[in-house]
Amino acid sequence: MLLLARCLIAAALVFASAPFAWSQSWPVKSIRLIVNFPAGGTTDLMARAFAPQLAETLGQPIVIENRGGAGGNVGLEIAAKAAPDGYTLLASSGSPIIVGPHLYKLGFDVGRDLVPIVPLARILTVLVVRPDLPARSVAELIAYIRANPGKLNYGSVGTGSTLHIHAERMLRAAKLKATHVPYKGAAQMLTALLGYEVDFAFDSGLTIPHIKSGKLRLLAVAGVTRSPLFPDTPTFTETGTEVADTLFGVYAPTGTSRDIVARLNQEVTRIMKTTEARAAVTSMAADVVTASPEEFAALMNRDRERFGAFVREADIRAN
Repeated sequence: MLLLARCLIAAALVFASAPFAWSQSWPVKSIRLIVNFPAGGTTDLMARAFAPQLAETLGQPIVIENRGGAGGNVGLEIAAKAAPDGYTLLASSGSPIIVGPHLYKLGFDVGRDLVPIVPLARILTVLVVRPDLPARSVAELIAYIRANPGKLNYGSVGTGSTLHIHAERMLRAAKLKATHVPYKGAAQMLTALLGYEVDFAFDSGLTIPHIKSGKLRLLAVAGVTRSPLFPDTPTFTETGTEVADTLFGVYAPTGTSRDIVARLNQEVTRIMKTTEARAAVTSMAADVVTASPEEFAALMNRDRERFGAFVREADIRAN
């Protein structure tokens, strides 16, 4: 009996330590990092700001896989339904996480099937117009839209994206209408802006170089205080418009080992504080954000409820 008890105890210890030992050996092969928007967009650039250094730290390749479509939901679903073994991660903007569930009938539950690992950065949201448009402030843009009912259109990175919602909130507050033109990603929307296919748009960083070159005109920026990049440009709060910044982050399928989640949070947080990563983030007019997995999850749950309320109020529906 004593020998049997000792064997049972030894077996229990082995099984109890197995997840820890397994996670300590992770990773032993390349890791797939799904980006749920096309290459060249803000989400893609944000992923590439940390992926090379993470690959070096972990000693395994990080293979970026751009799976855009359906407002980010294509890549989202692939990640949510992947094996929770630590070899599939997702880099996403906030829109598919906090708005998508209110617009689409998904074959998965964002809150249940994805684990928030680590936030990356909060992108500066800006409002830009074509330089030939006779509007040099938010008030002048609103006045111009009012004087030209039904004639203006605006771009977004997809129906129900936070950028789409920002525009709708501004228009509804002023009791105005403009035609929404959704694109598959930020790069496509930027091309449309520069090609004068759309008149104005809310953007989260990709337009910054074109604002500085004069190819686009900046009207307002998000934030509590004015951006150091554009100290002469008013915040949305100053213009009386309510706009929140966009939070980018990394996720994994639910069931992924807590040890792996904790390690990724620690390593990515460290990388995002490096000079190289900060420079990449700053070039997109963004600020690095740090939080534990639990804090990150709480932030996204709060935003999902807040944006969901407006989607229902404005009766925004997916195309």
